[in-house]
Amino acid sequence: MVRPTLTLDFFHDVVCGWCFNLSPRLRQLATEFSLEVVHHTFVLQENRDQMIAVFGSMPDAKQTILGHWEACKAASDNPERFNIEGMRHASFEYPSGLLSARACKAAERQAGQDGHWVMFDALQRAHLTQARNIADLDTVVEVAAEAGFDPELTATDILSPRIAEAVQRDQAFARQLHVTSVPTVVLRETGMRLINQPLEGLREQIFANMRLAL
Repeated sequence: MVRPTLTLDFFHDVVCGWCFNLSPRLRQLATEFSLEVVHHTFVLQENRDQMIAVFGSMPDAKQTILGHWEACKAASDNPERFNIEGMRHASFEYPSGLLSARACKAAERQAGQDGHWVMFDALQRAHLTQARNIADLDTVVEVAAEAGFDPELTATDILSPRIAEAVQRDQAFARQLHVTSVPTVVLRETGMRLINQPLEGLREQIFANMRLAL
């Protein structure tokens, strides 16, 4: 087994467009440098009330967040993955990432960190590319099944106190590291944080942190 050169704590929210850009870049870097990527859920708004408190109303939340999607799309390696008009015309309100966070922790329970990453990417595609409602349990379980997870076990876990506690532990760890936004990637060996850049810029940051960690 190859020993990882660095361990990265990756804090993310399924509804985050910047995370959607970063995740495939981290996959590429993890292969190049034998990085260990440890996933942590970090939900920006857990429910409708919190979204209204931040954005003023649910229609304003969707409008503002889709403006963020535009910026993410402009910075993406694959801008066609952002289905802005699909989400704009979706019949449901803009979803919170809490249910998906629980699904990611359920996948982690079934298949470890690799499972968490597979579920995270699958739910991001469902949300940002397919404009599906990831605040709906049936939709999330359907996405999980499509990604190869046991749908019945996933549904049970998502609603369990054990998984709710796992999400809260991620939030507590984020507070411990003073994480306030997503995506945040902390390199354990150096304490540095990656700046979300195109692949070459991220690669240079990894090289620099490898030198610091020696």
